[in-house]
Amino acid sequence: MAKSNLIPFIILVLVLGVLAVVGFVAYSIATEVSNTTRQKLERKNVSFSRDGMKVGVKSKSQEQQEDSAQSVLTKVWNNAAFPNYKSPVLGWGQAQGNKTPTPVEKRNP
Repeated sequence: MAKSNLIPFIILVLVLGVLAVVGFVAYSIATEVSNTTRQKLERKNVSFSRDGMKVGVKSKSQEQQEDSAQSVLTKVWNNAAFPNYKSPVLGWGQAQGNKTPTPVEKRNP
């Protein structure tokens, strides 16, 4: 009779052991993902606490704002083209005299 009571007990212990290992692995993966996610969000000025989530705003100084605005305007100016704009006062877009374009030399490689 002792053998018949021992086999189900061993099976129960094995099943509980497997469930414990699976639970521990799932818990360790969840905590690792939580920690890495928290670290990545903290680098982006987002923090979690018991009160809730706090989002930090990066402040820019007046000089940094002016520099970025000037950079954007410079890029727009450099990439802009005014093909149809002609100014009679300044002489933009008009031919200067009766100059003919110089022919381009063709070279054989």
